[in-house]
Amino acid sequence: MKPHEGLYINGAWTPGASAETIEVVNPADEQVIGHVAAAGREDVDTAVRAARAALPGWAATPPAERAAKLTALRDALAARHEEIAETVTAELGAPLAFAKMVHAGLPIAVAGTYAELAATYAFEEKLGNSTVLHEPVGVVGAITPWNYPLHQIVAKVAPALAAGCTVVLKPAEDTPLVAQLFADAVHEAGVPAGVFNLVTGLGPVAGQALAEHPDVDLVSFTGSTAVGKQIGATAGSAIKRVALELGGKSANVILPSADLAKAVNVGVANVMSNSGQTCSAWTRMLVHTDQYDEAVQLAAAAAAKYVAGDPHDETSRLGPVVNAKQHARVRGYITRGIEEGARIVAGGPEAPHPTGYYVSPTIFADVRPEMTIAQEEIFGPVISMIRYEDEADALRIANGTVYGLAGAVWAGDKDEAVAFARRMDTGQVDINGGKFNPLAPFGGYKQSGVGRELGPHGLTEYLQTKSLQF
Repeated sequence: MKPHEGLYINGAWTPGASAETIEVVNPADEQVIGHVAAAGREDVDTAVRAARAALPGWAATPPAERAAKLTALRDALAARHEEIAETVTAELGAPLAFAKMVHAGLPIAVAGTYAELAATYAFEEKLGNSTVLHEPVGVVGAITPWNYPLHQIVAKVAPALAAGCTVVLKPAEDTPLVAQLFADAVHEAGVPAGVFNLVTGLGPVAGQALAEHPDVDLVSFTGSTAVGKQIGATAGSAIKRVALELGGKSANVILPSADLAKAVNVGVANVMSNSGQTCSAWTRMLVHTDQYDEAVQLAAAAAAKYVAGDPHDETSRLGPVVNAKQHARVRGYITRGIEEGARIVAGGPEAPHPTGYYVSPTIFADVRPEMTIAQEEIFGPVISMIRYEDEADALRIANGTVYGLAGAVWAGDKDEAVAFARRMDTGQVDINGGKFNPLAPFGGYKQSGVGRELGPHGLTEYLQTKSLQF
């Protein structure tokens, strides 16, 4: 796609207040593929004022009409399916087949769920002698990450629009091009001017200005826990609502009765998807001591099948990580793991290609729960394999981090797995490879965040409650 040169504010592409731009780099070959406007505080203020002006009309729009706009948005995204996939492959480096299925396909499906929810959600209910109203919270500042750029946009913007809120979106500076495609789709869908606004820019400038703006009623942020804490503190000083989807260090617990080969293979695939750049990835694989050595061999063999290379090459199952900073960060963690005594059984810190931000799929054995690589989010294709003695030990290890975003449990009996999952301190657990559900609430315990995304629980994040007594 050819990038827009300006910002999408009040229903039109308009120049930014300054001539500053941001380079967009293809992580597979390190070439600049475009430039976008770098919004400043003045631009953010203009966008927020447009959203504030549009709020009364959009909030008063009947839910059925909001649902129709969301249906039109879903259709506009579907018409751009191929262009979305190609764009994400170019700016993120995701293998094209994965980009088509997940980066383009999933947001279209999620937009469809919110079109249906907008039409069917009970925005009013009777409770005794009261009528309870569920009203839009107001102007939403949405700040989205680069790892699933369109999915995270849709997971915030679609429920906000369904609720009757207006939105100012600040996408990640590494992946702004697909956000521009989304803005084009919003425009084509006929969403009224000012209801959705896009400001591309740097996090410390545009993102901070959006989070601090006094006319933003709710900040929805997905990203690092460190930045999430800053946004939470800023919002707290203004008594402003926040929804924070932050980091993870999810445990993949393989109980002795499980199909070991299946659990290991699926676990490796889970982490290698999107080059390990998934906050909910099962990056800690917990295996009973009696099965540990066999599991390590299975994991090393599975990792060897993930060839890192050109995202457009059908034989490449692993693309690059997003940028030079992330490349250095992930390889630094691998070196740290070696220094702390973990054993490499696949991959390592050496870059597999001289050009591009590629990281070899890496499996660590002999990882102790207290090691850095078992406690901190790496955000790359790296798995830490940890042995446990019994279920109590496995539960202690699984719950033994500051995070609680996701996880998995494998067992020969579903009830056995569910019983273990109920004791895990985490927001979402897959049982024996359970299928992803776009209606299920997604979000974390502990320092993995506040609030939920997707489905009806995601919609309620953008609503506030009023009761009328009769």
